[in-house]
Amino acid sequence: MSDYIDKCKCRIHSLDGRLDEATILERVGDNRYIADYNGVKCSAIYNPFAGYYYVDDKYGVIRDQNHNRDVR
Repeated sequence: MSDYIDKCKCRIHSLDGRLDEATILERVGDNRYIADYNGVKCSAIYNPFAGYYYVDDKYGVIRDQNHNRDVR
């Protein structure tokens, strides 16, 4: 998958879905992304109907360097 950086307003899980700025670092699968929110790498998905990335900084935190694993 291609690496890219896209800073944008995202829906953040720990903020109960409120908008905040995060950075989309990498696409790692079909609608699976790695995001950086406040210095924490976590999983994200994109909702084309809402037009936002949804960043899971509660349960989707990536703690190791092998982030190509299945992050759910």
